Amino acid sequence: MTLLSVNVNKIATLRNARGNDLPNLKQVTKDLLNFGAQGITVHPRPDERHITRKDVYELKPLIADFNKSHNTHIEFNVEGFPSPEFMDLMQDIRPEQVTLVPDPPDVITSNAGWDCEHNREFLIPIVETLKKWGCRVSLFVDPVDVTENFVSAIGDIGCERAELYTEKFALQFAAGEKDSAVAPYIAAAELLNRGNIQLNAGHDLNLQNVRFLIRKVPKIKEVSIGHALVCEALYLGLQQTVKNYLEELRIHEH
Repeated sequence: MTLLSVNVNKIATLRNARGNDLPNLKQVTKDLLNFGAQGITVHPRPDERHITRKDVYELKPLIADFNKSHNTHIEFNVEGFPSPEFMDLMQDIRPEQVTLVPDPPDVITSNAGWDCEHNREFLIPIVETLKKWGCRVSLFVDPVDVTENFVSAIGDIGCERAELYTEKFALQFAAGEKDSAVAPYIAAAELLNRGNIQLNAGHDLNLQNVRFLIRKVPKIKEVSIGHALVCEALYLGLQQTVKNYLEELRIHEH
């Protein structure tokens, strides 16, 4: 079964637009967990334009309390570029999963994967440190970059997972080019699985395309979805939207 981790950045963006606490990020996160979300993702950025450091500190115990009271294991996934400030935050928070992205500070959203071969020496000590802190590490990668040498570099770096950057898939899928859209993801998944790298996926996935992706790439462990889920919730409601995603992702449960 592919798990649904809900990215709550967009909730924070909406809150920040008015400079107050509406919608309340903690309450929405609690609601998402009660509605069935199987993970929570945040991507704090240096300018705090959506998720703030304070948010990250507050969400960690909220999720831990939910797990304890419901006897479950919802994971907290924190995405970001491994700057010294980000690493300090990770040392304090120690989330279940850290997804490293190669974002410069000024980008609107993640728009490229790691060049693992050229960044190998930079990433090795970062990943070693995160794993010492008990975090699973995932690297944000573009499937078109994945070759045997690329997979070898990921193995050297030591991360357990790779998150497939799915914007190109989503764009081609929307244009009706479904098979050509998913082909690079199938090829990349085969190489990564052979290298014992587990798969996540995220970026522009929605209720229209996520089932097709996980049917064609069935070993995806987790999808991270935020922007589309919030947009769809404007029409369907948040609870129904989460339910619909869980139905789409349940095709490989048995």
